[in-house]
Parts: sequence; structure tokens; C-alpha cells
Amino acid sequence: MSNATQGLAGTRITSLLDANSFVEIGQSVTARTTDFNMTEKKAPSDGVITGYGVIDGNLVYVYSQDASVLNGTVGEMHAKKISALYDLAMKTGAPVIGLVDCAGLRLQEATDALNAFGSIYLKQTMASGMIPQITAIFGTCGGGMAVVPALTDFTFMEAKNGKMFVNTPNALEGNHVSKCDTAGADFQSEETGLIDAVGTEDEIIAQIRELVSLLPSNCEDNDSYDECTDDLNRVCEDIDGCTGDTGIALSRIADNGVFFETKSAYGKDVVTGFLRLNGATIGAVANRSEIYDAEGNKTEEFDGTLSARGARKAAAFVKFCDAFDIPVLTLTNVTGFKATVCNEKMMAKSVGEMVHAFASATVPKVNVIIGKAYGTAYVAMNSKAIGADMVYAWDSAEIGMMDASLAAKIMYAGSDAATLNEKAAEYRALQSGVESAAARGYVDTIIAPADTRKYVIGAFEMLFTKREERPSKKHGTV
Repeated sequence: MSNATQGLAGTRITSLLDANSFVEIGQSVTARTTDFNMTEKKAPSDGVITGYGVIDGNLVYVYSQDASVLNGTVGEMHAKKISALYDLAMKTGAPVIGLVDCAGLRLQEATDALNAFGSIYLKQTMASGMIPQITAIFGTCGGGMAVVPALTDFTFMEAKNGKMFVNTPNALEGNHVSKCDTAGADFQSEETGLIDAVGTEDEIIAQIRELVSLLPSNCEDNDSYDECTDDLNRVCEDIDGCTGDTGIALSRIADNGVFFETKSAYGKDVVTGFLRLNGATIGAVANRSEIYDAEGNKTEEFDGTLSARGARKAAAFVKFCDAFDIPVLTLTNVTGFKATVCNEKMMAKSVGEMVHAFASATVPKVNVIIGKAYGTAYVAMNSKAIGADMVYAWDSAEIGMMDASLAAKIMYAGSDAATLNEKAAEYRALQSGVESAAARGYVDTIIAPADTRKYVIGAFEMLFTKREERPSKKHGTV
């Protein structure tokens, strides 16, 4: 192992991988340029350690930028090492994990660095949908380097020292870092939708290890299975009390109660993440109207509608699952679309992306309606109409155009209270009741909430060999 691997960049790699599994590649590579007295500057491994190892026995490729070498700047050979690592990863079908701590492009190498840096973008694009790509930002990730995590599938960010920006906060008109730190972890996780989780270095490394153990190695070899030690027919006694915080509901359904949430700070009215059912990895999307902390205290509450950010978050997640042949489970509890000026700017586009993602996905898709399912927001949430293979509904669910009382007020405007109540009850029985939807084939089976786990496992087992063709075309444009 080279001297470079003894530093912080190397320590991060050894902490991430299984003990003694890292094999370094290209440790003798250094910068070629001689301009600006570069020959007098030592650049071990040209500021980036690259190689491979295993996480819980799974092969992964890793690069870790070394900020102690020319501030971790990206030069020609630095970028070529990362590109070469991607070539190996695509040949062998294994994930790439990038540990970022970089001051940007190396000014002394100018166009050589730019050209080589562009090759990283190309390799990431070629690898997208073929192998999982994960980025962890431990230091600075600025300028063109900020595009790198945007081209990967999952991004983690160190809470204190992590900085990500295209333009620094002080370069934004009317802003300064003390007013709004647009490079900080809070802004990037809550506002951009790019960061999946924020934490300490140790927490991030632990989360990456857990995520890798859940994901397939590539798009062709779905090896994301584990032995199930949980009861397949386990009754979820208290799940009907979790319709608000569906992150908790998903953990109740999951094998051994383990649910890995992604992008938890962005679009909080929608939950996305991974769980195992009968040992198989399943991607989950669910509406959420409440958030509870670990002590059971309610920390946030939403109005039950779907926001533009939530839809965008769901769309990206479903696209990932479809690319890697991961089945999708949805828990639907939505009353409509969020009505604010800010949301209206992107609502139609974001919901369109979500509908396109669900409708075009050919993986097994199961939907469970756990509460209210109103209007086109319900249709967009993986309904039977846009391609769900199996739809279950709790016996307490409501499915229809809108709340029955509101529908009665619209249809019988000006009527007295008694008439409105009577017509609301009639509308609820004829149009909003779960039995009505089941009678029309929009719901396959009405179930008790406690039986959700066994029905969902049964559905995915039945759909295991699903094959579905789509019209021949290059790709969609949504």
C-alpha cells in the first residue's frame, strides 16, 4: 500500500471496505505537466487513490480524493485514473463509489484537465443504469465537480465539512454565506434534492455499506437477495396507526423492520427507500402526512397532498428501480395536489415525470391504498390505470374523485344540511367506497391492514417472473 493510502483519503477507503480487501490501482501515476514548476511539486497518486475491494462480500470500485495532494484538484492523470476505474467497473458489473474532497480543476493543467474531466462525465453517463454509482462528499465539491454527484444515483454529505456548489454562496447576487449557505449540507439536502443523507463520516460510511448490501451489482445480475429470518405471514398489528408516517409503516412491513430511506429531507410528503421482503430488495414509494422522531413525538405535519418536489423525488427513484430490476411497492394516501404558487410552477411537469416513471417501468409493481385516494393524484400514484400489476386496499380506504361531503356540496349547491348529509352518504357508498372500486376492477383485493405484509410478499412472489414488452423506440422524452 502506498504512502498516500496512509492519509485521510486512504483511511476513508479502509473504513468503507471489508478489512484487508482493498487493492490499489495506479498508485505510481503522477501528473505529466511540467508547466508552472509542476515538476517540483510532489503529487503522490496524482491526488486520488483508486482501486477495488468488497463490502459484505460484494465487489465495489472506489476512488478517494486526497486533499493533502495539490488540494485534491483534478488534473489530467487524476481524471484518467477515475475514468479507467469506471471502465473496469462496467466490464465486471460492479458499483463505483466516489469519496469526494476536491478544490476543483487544476489550473496549471488547463485544457488537459478540462478534457480529462469531461471524460469522467462521459463514463458516468455510460455507466448510468448499468451499475450503481454512489458519491460521498467529505470536503469541497465545487464548480464542475458538483456535476459528478448529480450524475450518480445516490449522494451522501458530511454535515460539518461537506460543501457542494456550482457557484459559491458569495458569488450569488444578493447573497453571502452567513445569510444563506447554499453550499452547506442543509441547503443541498432540503432544497436541491441531490443529497440522500447527511451525517458524520462514520455515519455516512455505515449508510453506504448498508445501501450497497441492498442494491444489485449491475442491471443484469440481480444478486440483491438475502436469507429471510422473519415470518412471511407476520401480522402487522399496529400498522393501521401509521398511515400518516409511512416511513414507519414500511418498516412494519419489511423483513426484521429494516427500511433504508433516501432523500429524507427533500419532498418530505413522499417517502422513498429500500426494504427487504422475503429477502428480496424492494423499492418503496409512499405518501406521507406526518413525521415522528425516534421517541414517538410528531415533528412535522403536512396536508395530505402531493407536492411537486415529492413527485420529482418519486419519479427519479422509480426510474432507478426500473433500471436495476428492483420491484416497486407504493403505499397510497393522497387527497390531491399541493396548492401553492411555488408548487404550481413545477407541479404539472413533476407529476408528469412521476406518471411517466411508473407507467414506463416494467418491473413488478404493487400498490396498497392505505387511506384516501382522491382525484388524479391517486391515479398518478401507481394506480391500476397506469400499470400497477396488483392493487390492494385496506378495508378502511376511500377511493374516488374527492371527499364525499365536498362532492355533495358541489352537486347539490344551495341544499340544506340534511340533504347534503344524505347525498354525501349516498355518494360515499356509490363512488368513494373501496367496495365500489373493487367492483369495477380498480382494486384486486380488499385486505385488513394487519395482513398487508403477507399479501404484498405473495404478490411479489407471484410477479417474480414478470415479463412485459414496450413499444419499440430509443427512449422516452419526459
